[in-house]
Amino acid sequence: MAVVEVKNLVKEFAGGVRAVDGVDLATEEGEYLVLLGPSGCGKTTLLRTIAGLEQPTAGDVLIDGHLVTGLPPRARQVAMVFQSYALYPHKTVFANIAFPLRAAKMPREDRERKINWAAQLLGIERLLTRKPRQLSGGERQRVALARALVREPHVFLLDEPLSNLDAKLRASARDELKRFQDEVDTTTIYVTHDQVEAMGLGDRIAVMRDGQICQIGPPVEVYDDPADTFVATFIGSPPMNLVTRDGALVGFRPEHLLPAAVVTGEDRVPIELTVDRLEYLSGDRHVYGTVTGVGEATRVVARLPATVDSPITAGETHDFAVARKRLRFFDADTGKRTEAVRL
Repeated sequence: MAVVEVKNLVKEFAGGVRAVDGVDLATEEGEYLVLLGPSGCGKTTLLRTIAGLEQPTAGDVLIDGHLVTGLPPRARQVAMVFQSYALYPHKTVFANIAFPLRAAKMPREDRERKINWAAQLLGIERLLTRKPRQLSGGERQRVALARALVREPHVFLLDEPLSNLDAKLRASARDELKRFQDEVDTTTIYVTHDQVEAMGLGDRIAVMRDGQICQIGPPVEVYDDPADTFVATFIGSPPMNLVTRDGALVGFRPEHLLPAAVVTGEDRVPIELTVDRLEYLSGDRHVYGTVTGVGEATRVVARLPATVDSPITAGETHDFAVARKRLRFFDADTGKRTEAVRL
């Protein structure tokens, strides 16, 4: 296991474009750290700079306390799995996994032992004689992981390895990735734009925007206590509702906006919701409408679980409420979290 640190890291491309803009970040030993953000936010560039595939404009990269800035990838003891998997189509699975070991001139007997160990760990022993074109997307992913694993790296770097899989396969592959990391207990940095992957895989999530880290923390913390409106609305499906009141923004998650009769306790904020339409998704009801009473009239969405069977009709106004402890407050100009405002 190793700790990865980046200190005041800057990566600037031609034209003065800063893909990474002064990032400070440190993993913990053996953790699964997810870099999450929209396309173009700098997460892949940050990962490639840690790997040594890009050299920083300024700042340093340290792995296990050793400065690796300027060192080539092979000297950093990292293994990277790309979105495309980068398998050699003319080689068998066995030969693909063996490639980095042959390049390191490892004796044949040791190579075979390592390949069989990795194949057994990832459940691909029966695939060793096949070519990549004969494999499914999930099987190719496991081959790419096995090829990285046999190098016994200090750090795994994964760049959106599930993005080419269909939705059903992504769910099972996500579970496999987590179990794999738990078994090998190797520090892993994982890049994705998919919040479901981030929430399901990460011990911590670093949310990125415009080359900077907006917030880093455990999934529950990033979800429940977003540092700004970008994090609040980027994570969550549907995203956090934001209502303007007296120059501030009041935020609440859709699952916390519920029929008034369901929100028990005295410390709650009543809200009138004029319903426009309803959607039925995976047992939940998504209720779209306009709220009044908490601030300016604003379009919002409520997510009602199947256990809440209160009758809701489109075109009518219904009494809803939010428990006060569920409200989050943000500065309307900067988007940053602020102190609570009494409603």
